Amino acid sequence: MTITEKDIKKISLVVLLVLLAVVAFLIIRPVLLSVMAGLILAYIFLPVYKYTMKLVKNKTVSAGIVSIILVLIIVIPLWFLLPIVSQQVFELFKISQNLDLTEITNSIFPGASDQFINQIDLTAKNSFSTITSSIINSVVSLLLNFAIISLHILLVAFVFFFTLKDSDQLKTFASGLLPFTKVQENKLIQQFKDITQSILYGQIVAGLIQGLLAAFALYIFGIPNALLLSILSLALSIIPIIGPSFVYLPVTVYMMITGDPLFAAGYLLFNVIIVSSVDSVFRSHFVSRKTKMSQAVILVGMIGGLFLFNVLGLIIGPLILAYVITFLKAYKEKNLTSFFEH
Repeated sequence: MTITEKDIKKISLVVLLVLLAVVAFLIIRPVLLSVMAGLILAYIFLPVYKYTMKLVKNKTVSAGIVSIILVLIIVIPLWFLLPIVSQQVFELFKISQNLDLTEITNSIFPGASDQFINQIDLTAKNSFSTITSSIINSVVSLLLNFAIISLHILLVAFVFFFTLKDSDQLKTFASGLLPFTKVQENKLIQQFKDITQSILYGQIVAGLIQGLLAAFALYIFGIPNALLLSILSLALSIIPIIGPSFVYLPVTVYMMITGDPLFAAGYLLFNVIIVSSVDSVFRSHFVSRKTKMSQAVILVGMIGGLFLFNVLGLIIGPLILAYVITFLKAYKEKNLTSFFEH
């Protein structure tokens, strides 16, 4: 087989494109998560941008207004809450050093041996100290890397702004890259839209609402270190199956042992009736009605994404798994056959 000059040019072009793609990835890699965060946030705030566009009638001004809103949502809580969180973490660390669970352990396990009680007490102290030390290290690291974090926040805002401003052009550009027929393209886009909405709104936004309600309960019932527990509730509420119950159940047990049992029962009822209702209202609407995505798939995607992409992986992980499953289903149902036949 003779290699012609035309074949050499084709091979050279492919090699050049591969090299350019590799170099482009290496350039983007340090800021890849920030870029993806900007894109995801732009998708979440797209309805706000469209509403603002109806009022302002200018893409640049509308995108600017929504970007300012986003920056304020990120910066203001960090500015005011970080010092309070740091103080509460240090207080918890001091408490962990003088923690005595002997009386509580005796009330839970009456008649247990002294060796068993001492072992439980030591294990609890070590676990509590490890957790508080990790949180302190994270807060210190956050303060030391403030300049770099600020740069990433600026990049997120930059990507967010231009994604909103040029959303129509980006949609047209992405549509032109898809190697499918118009019917296949429309079907896949609708499926991806449903999946994205179910995870972003049904899992993330609904989780934040649930976490805020759990935080509200901590404050109105006067739970100590409510801010730190509120942040933990917010984080756990986003994760399927787990949820804020991993906070309010231990808090309820603690209140029943150390405080007023009726007060603890009221706190528990508030969480069971009000906080847990978010699952049936929001998640059932976005996840169950939009897609039949299993909570197990979302959980696996979140945990795997967390290890691979850090905090942003809680969103990226389940989205990637959901998209792969959608492609596999489409291929199984022969919806992509025509693409492979060309």
